[in-house]
Amino acid sequence: MAADPSARIRRPPPAFRTVTVQATATIGPRLRRVTLAGPELVGFPVPLPGASVRLLVPSPGTTELVVPTWTGNEFLLPDGSRPALRTFTPRRVDPDAGALDLDVVLHGGGVVSAWAAAVAPGAPCAISGPGRGYAIDPDAPTFLLAGDETALPAIAQLLEALPATAAVTVHVEVASPDGRSPLPDHPGATITWHDLEDPADPGAAFVAAVLAEPVDAHARIWVAGEAASVQRIRNHYFVTHNFPRPHTTLRGYWKRGRAETDTDDT
Repeated sequence: MAADPSARIRRPPPAFRTVTVQATATIGPRLRRVTLAGPELVGFPVPLPGASVRLLVPSPGTTELVVPTWTGNEFLLPDGSRPALRTFTPRRVDPDAGALDLDVVLHGGGVVSAWAAAVAPGAPCAISGPGRGYAIDPDAPTFLLAGDETALPAIAQLLEALPATAAVTVHVEVASPDGRSPLPDHPGATITWHDLEDPADPGAAFVAAVLAEPVDAHARIWVAGEAASVQRIRNHYFVTHNFPRPHTTLRGYWKRGRAETDTDDT
């Protein structure tokens, strides 16, 4: 499949670093931690909280890792197909040991989710990144964090990094109650879990919760999850309330109808 010459040219992502799976661990009924390690991870930049990396795994039905080529708009394999590639928040980075942890939601669909559920130590994969993280304003009095299960690793990092003096409101939507993975303690945090209301409308529960919150011009807003849901929150703040854009970070992590998709940071 040839690249579309009219497609928008984007800045090349960081090069892939080849690694192997060092260990796996179940940290919740629907959450699998995969530890990756290798010499190419030594010196990996420690990102800000909520940053991203791209994880490349072998294509379905194979064990060989083939590194794709950047076309100026997307990654493609030599045969023109798209690689098994997804964006995650690295939960832990150890640049001295050359290791990092990824927490993968086992949502029952998607190539990378299936890979994480079955992968064994020694399996090859690759990492590209890091992407931009979240620069915390230490003087902000209040924070609102919201998202679905895919946002849990980033929300956990933010709760660890936010000022202890800040008031933090957290809304998380999970596909089932067993998706309520433990989050770090924060002295000023109020965490509310929401069950998925309609599989055909993912994100509706946390969107409703965010829209019901008072709009505070001094707050800092961080939201991530299904792209259409994030767009509804974007319209709420920017169109309806003319909220200060520098005070918001809104990220579409995935799109309904597409099991695997790269992060769209805005």
